[in-house]
Amino acid sequence: MSRNTHIIAAWLGLLLAGTAAWAQNAPITFENGGPGSDWTWSVFENSTNPAVEMVANPAPSTLNPSSQAMRFTALQAGQPWAGCESQHGADLGTFTLSEANCTVRLLVYKSVISNVGVKFARADGMADVEVLVPNTLVNQWEELVFDFSGRIGNAASTNIDQIIFFPDFNMAGRTGDNMVYIDNVTFGPRVMPNGPTVAAPVPAHDSAHVISLFSDSYSAVPVDSWSAVWDQAEVSSYQIGGNNMKYYSNMVFAGVEFTSQTINATAMSHFHMDIWTPNPTSMPTAFRIKLVDFGANGVWNGGGDDVEHELSFDATSNPPLVTGNWISFDLPLSAFTGLVTRGHLAQLVLSGGLSTVFVDNVYFHDGTVGVEERAPRARSAKLWPNHPNPFNPSTQLGYELATPGHVRLAIYNLQGSLVKVLVDAPVSAGGHHATWDGMDEAGRPQASGLYLSRLELDGRVAGTRRMSLIR
Repeated sequence: MSRNTHIIAAWLGLLLAGTAAWAQNAPITFENGGPGSDWTWSVFENSTNPAVEMVANPAPSTLNPSSQAMRFTALQAGQPWAGCESQHGADLGTFTLSEANCTVRLLVYKSVISNVGVKFARADGMADVEVLVPNTLVNQWEELVFDFSGRIGNAASTNIDQIIFFPDFNMAGRTGDNMVYIDNVTFGPRVMPNGPTVAAPVPAHDSAHVISLFSDSYSAVPVDSWSAVWDQAEVSSYQIGGNNMKYYSNMVFAGVEFTSQTINATAMSHFHMDIWTPNPTSMPTAFRIKLVDFGANGVWNGGGDDVEHELSFDATSNPPLVTGNWISFDLPLSAFTGLVTRGHLAQLVLSGGLSTVFVDNVYFHDGTVGVEERAPRARSAKLWPNHPNPFNPSTQLGYELATPGHVRLAIYNLQGSLVKVLVDAPVSAGGHHATWDGMDEAGRPQASGLYLSRLELDGRVAGTRRMSLIR
């Protein structure tokens, strides 16, 4: 079924279900006589709980030309999660989350950078946790997008009749009273994530020396959950050119559990994972990686033998956080100084200020490299990404030599087996290219999947690249 057909079917289902499934008073404009302006808003956990106000737009602009907005004053003495909520049954109306309405957008105007939270609740009090999205601009209007698609089908996603805002959700506390303006809240269909367009780098470590939780390059050990019941995140599968990865949305902290079969990493030297985020990564945004060992009894908080350690990364660390590019963490286990035992690893916890994270190649290794890097690297040659990628039926591989030498350019599968040699001859300095037609040495077409190109100059590896063949 196509996405459009699916959305139409969802709408028909809502219509057939009657007004109890779709009676939403939206968009919430806060204009005089419009939704939001005359609702009964209650303020909570905000010290003296000053009432929300309907005030003139503080900065009319092309993005927000409306005349009126809602203002919330987050008091310094209030709780970090101070907020306001509409009245059950009378304001928002009753509806059910679906593919047609699970993307919430709103405009926000703030003088500080902090999370904005949105939450829904039912008349009986049942509710999922709030979705938090940070603003990135100050003293100007900005649109924030809240993805509730991961909540569709949950018990708390039916018969919703209340919306709750957390305008200045800042666990670090406030340095003063902050006024936050919210305007033009809309509900729309599910949107695809702003994700990577190329796959993560191909792992170079020998599979016999790897314990993998997740990677197309290796067989994985059992993982009980990629989003534990105690975490605050949604996880789904994502794919680029046949390469699989995990997609975390609305992530405050994510728990990966492998408790039923703990991992013995005492022979391993490093922990590796690749991440990609569309979120801003400027200071003081952080991304944290924690490993937890449950001890010999394999039980959390049992026997006093649990150990853990967390590492934190930001835009100044090694590796640095960057937006819109793959970040490879290849971390010595010795850096996890509190992890004094590694024989019964049971949890990986991801947290920090990144709400959207794509994850690939999660594994432990002992430093032994495979087919990609068995020889010292040549410093005078460069292998460029193939184009097109993904490809069918052929692709071009470009490479550049600073000095002349004997070049060997070959294609391998992910098991390290040679598929085809494209170049094996003396080559002059400068730029060159070769074409792979998706065939092996015997002229047999290769199956769809991931392949590696490897460039050697005078017997030394100059580079490897991952390619995706689609039949």
